[in-house]
Amino acid sequence: MNRTLAALLVAVLVVLAGCSAAFGGDDAVTAPAADGEPAADGAADGTGGDGSGSSGDAGSGESAAGGDDGGSAAGDGGSSASDGTASTDKIGVEGGVRYDAELAVTVENGLNETELQAVLNRTMARVEVIRQLEFETTVPVEVISRAEYRERDVFTRDTPPRVEQFRSQVWEAQFVLGEGEDVSESFSALYGSSVAGYYTPAQDRIVLVSDAEKPTVDRTTLAHELVHALQDQQFGYEGASTRDGTIARRGLTEGDARYVDTLYDERCQTDWSCLPKPDTGGGGDGDGPSYDRGLFAAIYQPYADGTGFVHALRQRGGWAAVNDAYDDPPTTTEQTIHPETYPDEEALSVTVVDRSSDDWSRFSVRGGSQRLGELGVYTTLWAGGVIDRDSHYENDGPYSVRTYTTTASTGWGGDRLVPYSNGEELGYVWKLRWDTTADAREFTTAYRKLLRTRLGAETVGAGVYRVPDGSFADAFRVERDDRTVVITNAPEVEDLDDVHEP
Repeated sequence: MNRTLAALLVAVLVVLAGCSAAFGGDDAVTAPAADGEPAADGAADGTGGDGSGSSGDAGSGESAAGGDDGGSAAGDGGSSASDGTASTDKIGVEGGVRYDAELAVTVENGLNETELQAVLNRTMARVEVIRQLEFETTVPVEVISRAEYRERDVFTRDTPPRVEQFRSQVWEAQFVLGEGEDVSESFSALYGSSVAGYYTPAQDRIVLVSDAEKPTVDRTTLAHELVHALQDQQFGYEGASTRDGTIARRGLTEGDARYVDTLYDERCQTDWSCLPKPDTGGGGDGDGPSYDRGLFAAIYQPYADGTGFVHALRQRGGWAAVNDAYDDPPTTTEQTIHPETYPDEEALSVTVVDRSSDDWSRFSVRGGSQRLGELGVYTTLWAGGVIDRDSHYENDGPYSVRTYTTTASTGWGGDRLVPYSNGEELGYVWKLRWDTTADAREFTTAYRKLLRTRLGAETVGAGVYRVPDGSFADAFRVERDDRTVVITNAPEVEDLDDVHEP
């Protein structure tokens, strides 16, 4: 199987906006790099994390340790199950345990090692029944407390300064993290509060993170992470060359896992005997660092829309259509936001000609540019406050738990973001291509409204604006030519032409 991302992790995030359920999959989500996206080929700089070609979405991480039934793990320091031996059972049976078996386990006193293994086996068997695929080997599972998880700090990497500057421009361009906000620290805070579990392809191991005083397992999280292990065994993980492509692939892997764990819970409500889910606060113990909700919205899309995307594939051609998608994965977030565009509608090629002065230059890291995709456009407008914030929390289709569409982002055709530096200050050029002139016009209107009404920008020329203060205090030039929009950002108005001459 493909082990391109063997050094990476895939995480399951807890939905932090008032929901206590652990959802599979955020930046996923997957969260190997500090900025919430996996590093290419395990690179220390987190390539592909927030702003460049990431080498794939690495499967989702779920830890199997009593996950199928939300019992407590035995022992004060958590527990583990399975030795990773080969599986020789048929679909619906694992370790001699059938998917419909009644288990004699005592939840109140915590699951001992034998009970934990039985719960793991039954959960694997149930995942097989739903997904109609068989595990090749059993998957070791460990349950740890959130405090221990924070101490491990598994998603944080040391990032070279130039890479950190590049990443900062990617997130600043989307009005998510402003000047002076540390990207790595922001992601560390987010994952420290929201990760419910993760799967490590390199070790074929699941780790579940519990918020209870005595480490417990959640059946949803366990099932979700087991799907990631199953994906790894059956399909492997491939990479993508852009952030948009990485998140799109993650829409398939996280969507698949979230879809299965949702179907799993539905069966628990009807014909399966399942242990109760643990009572958690959904997102940590309350004493951890705060997180940025705009950042969470930006990285949660694979979980929110991926489920509906996989459901749409299954409606087209059953599980075979979902399996086939691993050989031809979605390439843009437009395809996972709008499943009807998959696989035919590809991103348009967009090139930004370097027209900077001698004082300004592009970054040599990550190819020097990034594609943000329709998700990046939506994030920009949502974080900028020019679209209805509440509409984001509405379901927009079967199995979709968030809305990532708005008229000003629909119609995206392609884009390219190029950060610049003069050695001391930063800027960027963001060029976007739209399906129609009307689409380009609608985005331009919304973006200019964002600058004027939300950031308090002053109009200083034709399409030129200056934001006088705040974390996004900069100069902006917004130009539209038919279906193409070019946004230039610089510290001051007089720097705009030096970053990108019109």
